[in-house]
Amino acid sequence: MTKVKKAFFCKNCGYESAKWLGCCPSCGEWNTFVEEIVSKPATSALGINNYNSKAQLINDIDVSHESRLNLNSVEINRILGGGLVCGSMVLVGGEPGIGKSTLSLQIALKCPDIKTLYVSGEESAQQIKIRAARLGSNDAQCYILSETLLETIVIQAKELKPDILVIDSIQTLYTERIDSSAGSISQIRDCAMQLLKFAKETNTPVFVIGHITKDGTIAGPKVLEHIVDVVLQFEGDNSHAYRILRATKNRFGSTAEIGIFEMQNNGLREIENPSEILISQHNDLSFSGVAIAATMDGVRPLFIETQSLVSTAAYGVPQRSTTGIDVRRLNMLLAVLEKRAGFRLATKDVFFNITGGLRISDTAADMAIVSSILSSNFDVSIPTNSCFCAEVGLTGELRPVPHINQRIGEAARLNFKKIFISRYSKLEDKPPANIEVISVAKIEELMKILFGKN
Repeated sequence: MTKVKKAFFCKNCGYESAKWLGCCPSCGEWNTFVEEIVSKPATSALGINNYNSKAQLINDIDVSHESRLNLNSVEINRILGGGLVCGSMVLVGGEPGIGKSTLSLQIALKCPDIKTLYVSGEESAQQIKIRAARLGSNDAQCYILSETLLETIVIQAKELKPDILVIDSIQTLYTERIDSSAGSISQIRDCAMQLLKFAKETNTPVFVIGHITKDGTIAGPKVLEHIVDVVLQFEGDNSHAYRILRATKNRFGSTAEIGIFEMQNNGLREIENPSEILISQHNDLSFSGVAIAATMDGVRPLFIETQSLVSTAAYGVPQRSTTGIDVRRLNMLLAVLEKRAGFRLATKDVFFNITGGLRISDTAADMAIVSSILSSNFDVSIPTNSCFCAEVGLTGELRPVPHINQRIGEAARLNFKKIFISRYSKLEDKPPANIEVISVAKIEELMKILFGKN
């Protein structure tokens, strides 16, 4: 007879306790413990054979048969490290409505030579068919299963033998092994472990979609992120069309890669050159308060447009408003301008914006931010064929940033004529002939070059 066990689990991190606790010892959150019933059956309910494990010498392990599935997507293949590894488990998280289900269904529809089983616990088969028609469904071998019971899903997968199994989403599944509701800590953990076991034993890659909490972390126990092979985060703003897919964990590739997509009526479109889209196409016009920053997201150069508006404070207390960067970073740069460049802010409102709805953390954008603020203050435009790449220190010096040659090369490819960098940057290669590299040491020197101010 099955032995029933009751335990308390933290909804935030999955910490297990024999009694209720006010504060979680693992994550420090308050009032997050809930009681759940945990059942441990005597035999496996899924009927999957156990491993015939035997220790092997590492030099004797054969990896010549290891293969990757081509998902017919340049962006996704690069993020995964060259394709989807057979037998791997990929977890995708993101805000509601960001496009997780669209992304997973689009992968299945764009691979006509790959048999895919798409399991949805949130939509009916008819609803998925309507969405597939909007995405441009063709002769894809995509099978739809609307089911939430894990045992039924595994049986269907063993009979169909798909090349890829997609689960949308892990929070809607439940197993009869555990007497608790779907989405609970114990259900998510056990379903994830059984799906991982199925993936490793059948060598079938499993694509899992996961919900996130209000603070942006993936819902469920932290073990969910530990047991999977790849964790992908789908980021963006519902009010903007652009989406960023980045890997926060990847056992088979780099976590420095990102993929950029644009949400359209017929699905997600890959953006091969995001810099040309994020930069406004107004080469024939010049506006004050605009500067181009040569940033990096992982190992990918990303040129973005920074916009500033400096005006007289109408209500006495100066306002500081930012979109796309941390407001504390802006306040620090404004303090450096006031101390080192004589920029008086007591009666000035400062508004700052990163175009395209992106959010950046690369400090190489500091020089562009400072230049756009000064440009708006003096009402003098910066030439549209110039870009900036340096970090601003508290003493007003311009500090070097990594991957400077890669940034310069991308600037030359985008037809920029000038790039401002730190004088202390060390160039490994000779810059391209079609771009002028201007080295600057301090903010005062930058002001003199751009605006003729001492």
